[in-house]
Amino acid sequence: MKLLLFCALFLLQGCFFDNSSTVAHITDDIPEMTIIDGNLNPENYSDLSAQKIAWGLGPSVNELQQPIDSLQAIEKFSHLNTLFLVSDENEILLTFDNGYENGNTPVILDTLKKHDVNAVFFITSQYAIENPDLVQRMIDEGHVIGNHSWHHKSFPELSIETLTDEILSLHNYMIEHHQYEMRLLRPPMGEFSERSLAVAKDLGYTTMMWSYAYYDYNVNDQPSHAEALDKLISHLHPGEILLLHAVSSTNMDILDEFIDQTLNKGIRFTNPSNYHNHQ
Repeated sequence: MKLLLFCALFLLQGCFFDNSSTVAHITDDIPEMTIIDGNLNPENYSDLSAQKIAWGLGPSVNELQQPIDSLQAIEKFSHLNTLFLVSDENEILLTFDNGYENGNTPVILDTLKKHDVNAVFFITSQYAIENPDLVQRMIDEGHVIGNHSWHHKSFPELSIETLTDEILSLHNYMIEHHQYEMRLLRPPMGEFSERSLAVAKDLGYTTMMWSYAYYDYNVNDQPSHAEALDKLISHLHPGEILLLHAVSSTNMDILDEFIDQTLNKGIRFTNPSNYHNHQ
């Protein structure tokens, strides 16, 4: 690790060398990053279940309107660095899944900036490669970038080695291109297993699911603004992790009003940086 940092700093000397002086200058704001090689032993996971769990939420809720499925998942998987709710307090965590860009994210970022609300953006390799300026804007404006994998494959169907590559390829790409170290992971399609959660944990990640989502991802079948707002507001609950898809034009259009209505109910938007290094 020290060798990697030394090499990086040595290269940066050339970038910041002042020709008018014999002294090289290195910026002092370079964060220390962890380049992970992911050399995991598959035998360590042989006793863990590889059965696929397709995350979905039934209609049953407790007296706080928190999904029973989320509460049961907390009991079962909390030891594997997971988040299915963020708390029992009167707060909500806003998250977006960004598999690809269709022009909505700049408007979403403008709205979030207007309200001083930060969110988690779970991105794929396609998104990172095709939209470096938007990714950097997310970082610069205080949002958290989450890992949504390199190829968007179902985690339970992958070998330990392939799963590790899916996570770390994007992890190390973000370090190389944005000097940003991701620590939150959302499995593609919401599919995970006990084994995949353990692998993510051993790679230094917290797997963040959601406690409410709705049918918003089909760009050719978007809900009306009134329908979408009614769903989002009526399902608010303490510690909610809300999943929205940024490709939804409806989400883009109603976000401003949704934030206003949520705040007017006395519900705050929690800062995702509180959970970026959750253990």
